[in-house]
Amino acid sequence: MLPARHRMRAASEFSATIRAGSRSSSRRVVVHYTSGSTRAESARVGFVVSKAVGGAVERNYVKRRLRAAMCEMVPELPDGSRVVVRALPTAHGAAFVSLRDDLFDALARAKRREAGR
Repeated sequence: MLPARHRMRAASEFSATIRAGSRSSSRRVVVHYTSGSTRAESARVGFVVSKAVGGAVERNYVKRRLRAAMCEMVPELPDGSRVVVRALPTAHGAAFVSLRDDLFDALARAKRREAGR
């Protein structure tokens, strides 16, 4: 379970991260990452799973799996960073290992792009 202090909830946080962050994609997810300006806050993660993925049951299933995968990665994120993970329709029905690997690869590429800015 992703701790409450690491969850992104406000729409303004989502849009600011998507607008200002670096973007990277894989077969199943698109990741927007920004290193953030304030180091006092902990890293925050948000998830976007549209109706293109499936019905409510399928969307929640994909979101739970993405959250579980991000739990492994959150301790490695620098304080103040923001991550928005958008699931693509191919995320539904994917094995957890391949979903997790796609997420980690896309996040690593987005972090490298952000560092290069």
